[in-house]
Amino acid sequence: MGKTILTIIGVVLAIWLVMSVIGAILSMLKVFFFIGFVAVLVVLAVTLVSKMSKAGR
Repeated sequence: MGKTILTIIGVVLAIWLVMSVIGAILSMLKVFFFIGFVAVLVVLAVTLVSKMSKAGR
């Protein structure tokens, strides 16, 4: 009986661990995507400002 309970607890903990790892990976990917998006916006802004200053000369 005790072995069965420990097996069930082990399976539940393993499932919990897998779900936590998947959540952490998805959260990390969202953060990386956001940082990449901000970087693209900064590059576009700098490029536009640079082109506008060259056109004004």
